[in-house]
Amino acid sequence: MATSKENMVNEKLTFRKFEDGDQNWGALTNKIFKEDTSYKCPTYVHRTPPCQGSCPSGEDIRGWLDIVRGIESPSEGTSMSEYAFRRLTDANPFPSMMGRVCPAPCQDGCNRNNVEDFVGINAVEQYIGDTAFSNNYKFDNTAPMTGKKVAIIGGGPAGLAAAYQLRRKGIASTVFDDHSELGGMFKYGIPGYRTPRDYLNNEIQRIVDMGEIEIKLNTRVGKDVAVDALEKEYDAVLWAIGCKSGRALPVPNADAPNCVSGVAFLEAFNKGTMQVTAEKVVCVGGGDTSIDVVSVARRLGKINNIDDSNRPEQVIGGYVAHDSAMTASREGAQVTLTSLFPRDQMTAAEHEVEDATVEGVDIHTGVMPLEVIVDANGRATALRMCKCELVDGRPSKIEGTEYDIEADLIVSAIGQSGDMTGLEDFDNGRGLMDADSFYRVPGKDGHFVCGDIVRPHLLTTAIGQASIVSDTIEAYFKETDLRKRPKVDVHHFKLINKLDEAGLHIDSYSADKYQDDAQRGTDHQKYAIHNYEDRSAQEIISSDQLFLGHFSYTPRIQRKTIVPTSEEVLGHFAERQIGYSEEEAVAEAERCMSCGMCFECDNCVIFCPQDAVFRVKKSESTTGRYVDTDYSKCIGCHICADVCPTGYIDMALGE
Repeated sequence: MATSKENMVNEKLTFRKFEDGDQNWGALTNKIFKEDTSYKCPTYVHRTPPCQGSCPSGEDIRGWLDIVRGIESPSEGTSMSEYAFRRLTDANPFPSMMGRVCPAPCQDGCNRNNVEDFVGINAVEQYIGDTAFSNNYKFDNTAPMTGKKVAIIGGGPAGLAAAYQLRRKGIASTVFDDHSELGGMFKYGIPGYRTPRDYLNNEIQRIVDMGEIEIKLNTRVGKDVAVDALEKEYDAVLWAIGCKSGRALPVPNADAPNCVSGVAFLEAFNKGTMQVTAEKVVCVGGGDTSIDVVSVARRLGKINNIDDSNRPEQVIGGYVAHDSAMTASREGAQVTLTSLFPRDQMTAAEHEVEDATVEGVDIHTGVMPLEVIVDANGRATALRMCKCELVDGRPSKIEGTEYDIEADLIVSAIGQSGDMTGLEDFDNGRGLMDADSFYRVPGKDGHFVCGDIVRPHLLTTAIGQASIVSDTIEAYFKETDLRKRPKVDVHHFKLINKLDEAGLHIDSYSADKYQDDAQRGTDHQKYAIHNYEDRSAQEIISSDQLFLGHFSYTPRIQRKTIVPTSEEVLGHFAERQIGYSEEEAVAEAERCMSCGMCFECDNCVIFCPQDAVFRVKKSESTTGRYVDTDYSKCIGCHICADVCPTGYIDMALGE
């Protein structure tokens, strides 16, 4: 759990390595100095940090933070910002967007929470993405083409990320989308003040500019193009159609004309067809979509005496479009958000809930809808609510707590499903598509799937699935057996690749070359990385494996956020997140504890009583290969492992 803002301001927190009394050792020699009887010497072990283990996209977060802070140096001729961009986009081609809108499960997992507060990973990611925009960085498109081509159905985060990953493997694609522009949920499901269109369009175009990625817009597969036609023309079909059908409220009269879904509401706004909303808006939800709905509603406001044909539900239904001149006479709307859960259990990010409150949204928590109250014409006039309690995960009404919230527009943001019209053969009965562990569609050879249509979740989840399914499609084309995915399924740092990049290549083992029995040790050989073990695919390093006492109290650099007050919010569509300067990005990256990887602090060298641990020659040094051990001097005292801040040293050699 991250440290609260109040504690960050009012307390100078410190970490205690030992509890009271632990400084009194009973038998020092038994605890530390076993000398040669321990048979254990330091091994350098790479593990996955919990930030990366918590990232559904699988970004090498520690890696690009170490690049920004200057621990890992780029190859000659490459700037820090471009090198960080390359490392980050190995997993995620949308750093500007995800740096702004990702709910950042990586920050919840950050081990720095056990010192004072998490590292501002999202903010540094935004800095990397925005710098790439400013410097017009392009993606590498030098992979030779295989001659294979994939039909990708859906041009949202999942579909575009898949097109990107496939192109890096030399596989061409055609992206089909039923909108007039690419972007999917990025463009049509999230307000532009959260995903600025210049940055979004740049990140989309950067993918298209790789070449061998054809785009077909305003084309619905299953209606304009038959599925069997795709099967004949393409070598594989990847379904990434997302979930844009919102669920109606499960209460009587929820089919009233002015009851709409959250996704439809946001799409009408993002298309620019809805310029004003209703006087009294009620949104049922509690997640990120509902926060976007109420924030948009407060910004749009309402106009008095609106014509029946221009009511918001007419625009959301696609029957009409508002004239932008309407905005000249708009006034503030009364907006209410309701949630089944108490505020601290709402799925929306806490800071988003706080911002909505500042913007003038009235939030009711721990309540459930009972009925939509309609007038003689069948239009909703109120939403009947009651307090509730959760029993076995289901809401239970508390009798005698009923009340009504007046409403001209009721928005349901309680879940989404796919629009399977024309694709009924792929519908699993829940408005979604089935997938196996490799994201193949069961029973449909040559068909693959990723993103929300598998199970609605986060944007970062869709991007991570796109990377995995691209591996699956590549294996399908090569007709190779699929290996079991690693336990920690992320984009791992590879020391061998880093050594190659630095010109420190590892030799191929040859029995003829290394046949002398006296030369079987690896400490002086070039066919192996001496005393190094990579467990990153199996293990995530926890905070109890670190020496947290090394890290001093360092407050997180807060990213500046513009949140309008309830008086300022009307018509306020300026971007909310103000990115870091380079100095701020570097300073925040320096708070990263580099869990599971050496960050060259020299503790092991300084504290080794035998001078057994030494720095590798600069000409042979690179990230992950900064120190080595002379085993003729090591006595197995394990002081180096005790004082290693990152948990990179294990007393394991000899076990």
